[in-house]
Amino acid sequence: MSVLEKLVGKFIVIEGLEGAGKSTAIEYIKSWLLAQGVTEQQIALTREPGGTVLAEKMREIVKMDIDGEQLADKAELLIMYAARVQLVEHKIKPALAKNKVVIGDRHNWSSLAYQGGGRGIDLELINEIKQVALGDFKADFTLFLDIEPELGLARARGRGELDRIERLAIDFFNRSRAIFQQLVVDEPSAVSIDASESFTQVEAAIHCQLDRWAASL
Repeated sequence: MSVLEKLVGKFIVIEGLEGAGKSTAIEYIKSWLLAQGVTEQQIALTREPGGTVLAEKMREIVKMDIDGEQLADKAELLIMYAARVQLVEHKIKPALAKNKVVIGDRHNWSSLAYQGGGRGIDLELINEIKQVALGDFKADFTLFLDIEPELGLARARGRGELDRIERLAIDFFNRSRAIFQQLVVDEPSAVSIDASESFTQVEAAIHCQLDRWAASL
């Protein structure tokens, strides 16, 4: 079986803190896929929360400040999973069924890290919600872009005004990062990339890890 035949129908996810460079990394993954013979038409890009009309509306709720009412932590968690279900059922699964390669900007790990580590919601509860919402559905390969929160947030500030999540205290992101790091250790189909390196070094590291993953399929 060729590398191309092994790749079609696979779900690749990029995870990381704010400012880790997920959007740029997705372009690196896309260029690697094209070099393997995957066509533009065979690649589908997604982001979380968002990716469908309803999921994008839910993204707005999570990202924006609402005068006079604070979004409760568990409400935030449930909105994230509602948006995720919409995306998985209406975009990701149909794309995979058509033998496309899906590249996701965040997936389930972000809830474990942000709502679990950051917000302090019990991880067992989150996993129970995940099981109800998604069952055993998961990424085929996850690349975690690891970065010191201070550096990531500095990069985020350079993009413009920070949103509701990006303005949270640094301790929130330190706790989130710790969960991401543990998830990589526990998941055989995941790797960590040093996102503080130069663009050239990050691209080379991503391509190297993708080569190794493809060789193992």
